[in-house]
Amino acid sequence: MSYDARVYNVMIASPGDVASERSIVRDVIYEWNAVHSMTRDIVLLPLGWESHSSPEMGSSPQEIINNQVLDKCDLLVGVFWTRIGTETSEYASGTVEEIERHIGTGKPAMLYFSSQPVAMDSVDLEQFQHLKRFKGSCQKRGLYEGYDSHSDFRQKFYRHLQLKLNEHPMFLEASGQHTSVPVESSRGLPELSDEARVLLKEASSDPHGNVMYLRYIGGTDVQTNGKNLIQSKDRREVARWEAAIQELVEESLLIERGHKGEIFEVTNQGYQVADMIVL
Repeated sequence: MSYDARVYNVMIASPGDVASERSIVRDVIYEWNAVHSMTRDIVLLPLGWESHSSPEMGSSPQEIINNQVLDKCDLLVGVFWTRIGTETSEYASGTVEEIERHIGTGKPAMLYFSSQPVAMDSVDLEQFQHLKRFKGSCQKRGLYEGYDSHSDFRQKFYRHLQLKLNEHPMFLEASGQHTSVPVESSRGLPELSDEARVLLKEASSDPHGNVMYLRYIGGTDVQTNGKNLIQSKDRREVARWEAAIQELVEESLLIERGHKGEIFEVTNQGYQVADMIVL
């Protein structure tokens, strides 16, 4: 079925050592489109110099990339690991130039820096030092995010993309929403008990999005994000947390895994709702 939607270009700015992260960014964007584009009237189109630039003569390579790709983008995602990239006439690298020029337009940018292990004898130390200086300058000008694995990056970027699209005025306007209306009410947060809200919020921060429901002779535990949410053996309290699990399952915010009803995972919808919850 066809529908009208506004297309936003997402520039992926990165040097050559984070090819896997570029693929992850594209995968996450395509997943967001599959789930949300029809209801939000928004389609995200990932752009990169390697896929959206064409041969041209008469200017520097970076200037051509800027004209063909960067100037058309609405949101920029920058990712770094050990390299900063090839120096341009004005900036430490083409990636840095893309980021700085984009920020200068007032459009949103999301930056990520990897702390994944690396064999130091494979690292260009000059590149690494330039990257450290750029990262230090970013600390004084805004917020960036670190990650320690590809799965960590995927999880964080997916959640951050949800937040950006739910809260930034540019995307709210495209969806016919208004920034003066709280995001929680405008996005239709389901009615949840206090325990269910706390449980979902904690589970969304768990590295694997897991909730463990464990019953044994000494009592009952509901564990997530390194915490046991049941603080006593009082049956009334236990029943409230059991009801919270059932409530989240019925709302399709948790899904049962395994065969014994002991392991649950946060669903895609669950992460979206968790990002709207303010405790």
